Amino acid sequence: MAKTLTFNELREIKNSLPEGSVHEIAEKLNLEVQTVRNYFGGTDYDAGGAMGIHIEPGPNGGFVTLEDTTILDMALEILARK
Repeated sequence: MAKTLTFNELREIKNSLPEGSVHEIAEKLNLEVQTVRNYFGGTDYDAGGAMGIHIEPGPNGGFVTLEDTTILDMALEILARK
């Protein structure tokens, strides 16, 4: 199910993750680490793929629609353990 939030909210989630969390998510989902970084707003598509995010201009960095929330859900689970 798709989810919409601001780009700044998405970056805040990524920046709040404990060190190594992006690697943990990538390993569990069998993805390149850069693909997970791209999900959180990175743009290095040579080193990792795109993960179905769409960014529209707007306040707070714009609006981000995530087609698949699996990575977001895992990140929120990690933050809940913190």
